[in-house]
This record gives sequence, C-alpha cells and structure tokens, in this order.
Amino acid sequence: MLSPTAATIRLFLHVLAATIWVGGQFALAGLVPTLRTVAPEATKPAARAFARLAWPAFAVLVVTGLWNLVEVDVSNTSTAYQVTIFLKILLAVAAGAFTLVHQLGTSKVALAVGGALGALTSVGALFLGILLHTGTS
Repeated sequence: MLSPTAATIRLFLHVLAATIWVGGQFALAGLVPTLRTVAPEATKPAARAFARLAWPAFAVLVVTGLWNLVEVDVSNTSTAYQVTIFLKILLAVAAGAFTLVHQLGTSKVALAVGGALGALTSVGALFLGILLHTGTS
C-alpha cells in the first residue's frame, strides 16, 4: 500500500469538505420540494441542520485551500495557472457570500438568487480546483 503524505491528507480533507459543501447543496435542493409538499414546517429545520455541517466544511475548505496555496510557489507558475487560482479564490469567496445571502435572506428573491448563485459559484470553484490539480503549473 502507498503511504499517505501531508499532500494527500491535505487534498483528501479539501475534497471531503467540498463534497459536503457542494454535494450537500444539491442534495438539499433535491429534498426541499418533497419537504415542502410532505412537511412544509420541516424545510427550515432541515436547512439549519445542513448549515451546521456545511459551514464547518466551508471553513475546512478555506483552511485547506490556504494550505494548498502555501505549498505552491505561485510566482514560479504560468500566467494561466495564476489566473485560474485567482478565479478559484474569487468564486470560493463569492460562494460563501451568496450562500450567506441565501441563509440570511428573508425575501423570495434573496433566497432564490443567493441559493442559485451560491450553488453555481461553488460548482465553479470545484471545477477550477480540479483543473488546478490536474493541470500543469
């Protein structure tokens, strides 16, 4: 068996947290219509329960993302790589901000726009993260 390294543990924690953050958003989005039909009063408690998992996962994403960044000499990478890292960070920050708008929103517009843009920016950050790890610097 191969031996794990700090890099594999770092990447594992980052991917695990992304699975919870991004995958959980889509799982909850798939459950909400059924909850609204079967037990409308359960929608908000289910969302709050998910938030108790999602926000710590987002924190792990930030910490492991910074850890990933520290491990790369960005000044010694291509311009394309640097632009990709910048866009990934921008999308990750936007994902957190939009998701917070969704969570704290009281209007249907805030809930819809925050939720949709939070999910889209989360998926975008996930894609760029994969691109960074499979591409060349």
